Amino acid sequence: MVRQGCLATLVVTGVLLAGCSAQGHPERVDPQPISGTSGPVVPLAPESLIGSWTIVDVADPGAGRILRLADGDLDLVGTRCGTLGGFWRASSDGTFLADIFTASTAAVEGIPGCAKASQETPEWLRRITAYQFDGAGLPVLLDAREQPVARLIPGATPTPEPDMADDLLEPPVITDEARRALRPAVALPAKLVPVDRTRLAGRWVPLSGHKAAYVKFTADGEWRGSDGCNDESGRWITAASGTLLTTARGTTLIFCADSVSVGGWVVAARRAGLDGQVLVLLDAQGAETGRLFPAN
Repeated sequence: MVRQGCLATLVVTGVLLAGCSAQGHPERVDPQPISGTSGPVVPLAPESLIGSWTIVDVADPGAGRILRLADGDLDLVGTRCGTLGGFWRASSDGTFLADIFTASTAAVEGIPGCAKASQETPEWLRRITAYQFDGAGLPVLLDAREQPVARLIPGATPTPEPDMADDLLEPPVITDEARRALRPAVALPAKLVPVDRTRLAGRWVPLSGHKAAYVKFTADGEWRGSDGCNDESGRWITAASGTLLTTARGTTLIFCADSVSVGGWVVAARRAGLDGQVLVLLDAQGAETGRLFPAN
């Protein structure tokens, strides 16, 4: 499988297809007890999600057998289209976001409908906005109403498939880099009003730079934008206290004068707040990644 990478480094030819399902919910509600469980409900540390998991209790028969979560990379193994790949993000407050946008070459070329499926996050995975432990200590992936969508059992071992990368057969390892990337974000400055999905949805533009630069957050949990010359896209979710998690797909790398790395600002952000009408994006350390204004 060929993994697409970050906005700053990946060159992609052709047209990038964004997931077209409108069933995502780009903000989760505050955590509630999980239905059908006993004992205390404790949010997971994000790095605890790294592993190779057997998926159970998913209503979709084509959902796949194994969810492999590595350092930022996600693989959904055993779907009707083979292995689907993408990214995942999670925060210490229990927020979770997944994005599928690629598949093994053999599946895309050999099975009807799989070329489209490789560019769309499955509906059941789009519904997931949070994670918790159940009373037995097993991870549970939840929807925006804190109802279980899938439960995860550790120790899954993928069966080799055509075009499957060798590293997918090995269990992911929690690295120091992953721990650093998943550390809790610094709190939003008190002077900023935390965004929520309603405040964030819409089109935003930088104060200066290329006149075509923008980012648009849509109600289905997708974002699309441009640095002025290159189209960019991904998924997004908000949670309490201005939490913002995003994924990014591939982009072209066409040079143009006065380009603005709006997509880079979005991808680096872990918090978002409003300074009056201005959208302020901040990274995990609390440093501003960019400021954007609502488009008229």
